[in-house]
Amino acid sequence: MKNKSMYILGGVLLVAFAGFSLASFRTSLTPYVSFSEAQHLHRVVQVAGGLEKGSTTYNESQGSLNFRLVDPKTHETLQVRYHGVRPANFEDAISIVAIGRYNQQAKELDAQKLLVKCPSKYQGAAAARTYGS
Repeated sequence: MKNKSMYILGGVLLVAFAGFSLASFRTSLTPYVSFSEAQHLHRVVQVAGGLEKGSTTYNESQGSLNFRLVDPKTHETLQVRYHGVRPANFEDAISIVAIGRYNQQAKELDAQKLLVKCPSKYQGAAAARTYGS
């Protein structure tokens, strides 16, 4: 009898642990969304696009990088503000992923992290012109 109750207790603990793990995993996921979805969600998201040429400003004293992403399919733009060190070769990026939360008041994505993809030596200059000028 005692052995059976230990198995039941162990099973309950295992199910509780699995439930807690799944809930924690789901809240830590950062989904890729479109620009319009990012503006309506109140959570951390990932948006990907190309750098709009000429839209970059960097305030070195504040460590603030401002730029616009362009959606390659819809040509929609999204203003992004990133606080941190400007990534190397940022202007040469062919693709940028901004991870952050949309600020409704400032009408911009406050990026916590940037992932920058630059053209490889095999792609040449043509890949760098993929996104609008």
